[in-house]
Parts: sequence; structure tokens; C-alpha cells
Amino acid sequence: MRSWVEVSLRRIRENYRAVSGLVKGSAEVMPVVKADAYRHGAIAVSRVLEQEGAQWLAVSNVEEGVALRQAGIQARILVMADFLPEEREALQEFHLTPVVHSLEDLPAVRVPYHLKIDSGMSRLGTRAEPQELARAIATAPAPLEGLMTHFASSANYESSQTDDQLRCFSGVLAGIRAQGIHPRWVHLSSTNPVAYRRTEAWGNLVRPGHAIYGYVSPARGGPQAALRVAPALTWKATVLAAKHIDAGAQIGYGGMHRASKPMRIAVLAAGYADGVPHRLSNRGQVIAKGKLVPMIGAVSMDLTTIDITSVPDLKPGDAVMLLGSEGNVSIDAQQMARAAGTISYAVLCGIHARVRRIYID
Repeated sequence: MRSWVEVSLRRIRENYRAVSGLVKGSAEVMPVVKADAYRHGAIAVSRVLEQEGAQWLAVSNVEEGVALRQAGIQARILVMADFLPEEREALQEFHLTPVVHSLEDLPAVRVPYHLKIDSGMSRLGTRAEPQELARAIATAPAPLEGLMTHFASSANYESSQTDDQLRCFSGVLAGIRAQGIHPRWVHLSSTNPVAYRRTEAWGNLVRPGHAIYGYVSPARGGPQAALRVAPALTWKATVLAAKHIDAGAQIGYGGMHRASKPMRIAVLAAGYADGVPHRLSNRGQVIAKGKLVPMIGAVSMDLTTIDITSVPDLKPGDAVMLLGSEGNVSIDAQQMARAAGTISYAVLCGIHARVRRIYID
């Protein structure tokens, strides 16, 4: 194989159990499996989560929900960001639960739904006042099942935005309850408010995504995370070629790297078409035989060059690790993201579908 990821289903289970244990007695857990479970494989991950007792799963769009149903997933599925007219018949056919973001869409709802409040992120969601909400909900053809919002800065304790959003959402919830409307599910929190025990923001349902796959974003000016999870995905690539080059040799497109001394290099069967960030050119690292070695030259579409002077026995056919741990060294998606000037979500979701997935129990 040229490039592949190994997904530990045991780690998925353990991460789900860690989240469930933290919120036990306060909230149920709705794992987020959108974007092909952050490229871990939505069907395989969803099966494991369902076996672990997850009653809800969350996806982004109807197509993702239909794919899970066709694979035999029985858990409730919340479609968080898609209420397009052409998709609405499938909601009923495949027993999917939509999130509605606008009161104008309520007359078209034919299945129980969750309503999203824009509490201050200025993205999806309604900003209608509670009395207007109550009137629209009361006249809608389908019942309101849940009320939700989404935080913009939940790991940033130096900002008041989360408190402001929570205050806004709580006011809306109290307002519609005063009008006799009591949604069964109330949910605000993705991974960060769970991990940092912002219990006032949990409601009775939480939506962890990143944590299920082994990550918690570091807090800014806040406490230590109360949640312990570990990455479930390891990414490897095969060495296609290895050779010695002379001092002064130029490496890669544009001669981005010039060898300052004689060195041994290897060419890996992975590039930006596989998801290796181009911004790792001349700045990223991989793990070769338990040692961190640098990427040199430009990351190209299908290939990446590394300096293996410190591991001269590395040869074609050997595997190196782009993400994972070996010996005493490790590279996770957050470390790769920092080197590439992006976020760990983008690193994981950027791993292309052509990279084969292998599941390890």
C-alpha cells in the first residue's frame, strides 16, 4: 500500500466511555460522525458506538444520514446542517431528525425536529424572540423535540462569548417554557464544554466529536481538561525510493531545499492529494524507525521527501508514520496542525478518501 490509516476501534470505544463517564447522570451522549467520522470511517465508527450504547448520532447532511441507515445503523440520527427542500422526503423515509434553523422552514417540517438558536455565533440558527418562537412552534405541523445552539469560543476562557451565548440561550429556553413548550432534548455542548466541565452548558444531551477521535482543544486561560482521551488514528506511508545526494543538491519543486551537506533522502508515497498539508513543505516531520526526521523540499501532489541521514537503514518498502507514536516519539493531529498553521480538525478531515482505512480492534 502507498498510504493508509489504521483506526483503533478499541480507542473509539474507550474515548466514548470516557465522555459517557464524565457526563453520567447529567446528560446523554450524541457522538458526531459527520465528515466520514472526521475521516475515521463513519460506518465502522457508528457501528462501534451503537454497540457501546449510543442512542443518538449526529451528521451534517441528509446524504450522510442515509448512508448510515443503508449500512444498518439503527440509532437516532440528527442532521445538523441540512434542511434543503430536495432532501426533505428522505428525512421521513430514512427516519432522520432534522435541525431547523429558520422559522420560515417550520411549515415544511413533517417529522419531529430540533430547532437551532443563534445565540451569538452568527452562523446557522434563528434569532427570533421567545414569543415568536412559541407561536411558530405551536402552529408547525410536526412536534418540536429538541432545542440547541453551538458555541463559538468554548475553549477560550479569556473571552466572555460562551457566557454570553449561554445567557442568550437560557433566556430563550425559559421564554418558550413559559409559553408551555418543553423540548425533550436541550443541547449546547460539543467536546470542549464537556472536557472542561462547563456543566451549566451541558443540557441533557452533549455532542462530542473531536473527543471521540482522541482530541481535546487546549484551553486558553482556563482549567485543565477533566477528560482523558487518546487518538484513534495512525497514518502511515510507504518509502518509494531512498538515495544519497551531494551537498548543494536542490530538492523538490522550485528547489525549495538545498542540501547543506551530503545526505540520504527518502521519497514517501503520500502528498497533498492524500491530505499531507502543503504548508508542511520544509517544516514538517515524520517518524522513521522511532526517530523524528524532517520533511525537506516542497510537499508535492503524490510525494513527500524526507531527510533520513539519521536512519540510513530505511529502505524502499518500509513504512514511516505521519501521525501516530513509535518508540518515545509521537506526532498527533494537533502537532501537525501547529506546524502547518491550521487546526487539527482540518488535518484529520483532510486525509483523502484514497488513503485506505484499516480497522484494528
